This record gives sequence, C-alpha cells and structure tokens, in this order.
Amino acid sequence: MLILTRRPGERVVIGEDILITVMGVSGHTVRLGIEAPEGISIYREEIWLAVKAENQAAAAADAASLPALPPQPQSQPHPEDAQATPGTPDVPDAA
Repeated sequence: MLILTRRPGERVVIGEDILITVMGVSGHTVRLGIEAPEGISIYREEIWLAVKAENQAAAAADAASLPALPPQPQSQPHPEDAQATPGTPDVPDAA
C-alpha cells in the first residue's frame, strides 16, 4: 500500500487517466474529487462490497428455486378499446 500526504487542492495521478484531488479536510473526513474516463466505475468500498456479496449470493442460488419466467405485467384495457355503454350517445373527444 502506498501512503501519501496531500493537502487540499493537491492531486494524485493513477495511470494515465485517473486524477484524484483532495477537495477538503474536516476533522477525520477527507473529501476527494475523482476524474476518470467515462467507462470506469467508481464506488465507495461499502457499496462495492454489498454489490459483490449480492452477486455472489445470486450466483450461488439454487436454479430450481427461481421462477421459470419473470412475472408478466397485468395489462390495462386501453381507453380507446372500451366499448360504449348501450343507450349512451358516442361523444367525440374535444381536440
């Protein structure tokens, strides 16, 4: 592990295209700004670990316990498809 001392406004460069800037320090909290190419994902460690654990749990799930097909959304009749009630005149929509 590389340990560096940086002050607010100072930067660290990783590779050719990742730039980390110390935005501010307040007590035990450091604010970092990270510039990276659009295709690179950046996560806080606790989020990354939660996603990784969820992916591992999904991969380890018994396939027999999963539904065969995802549930289908219930379709609502389209208003234009509704039949006119007998005995009521058809009134055209005001456009």
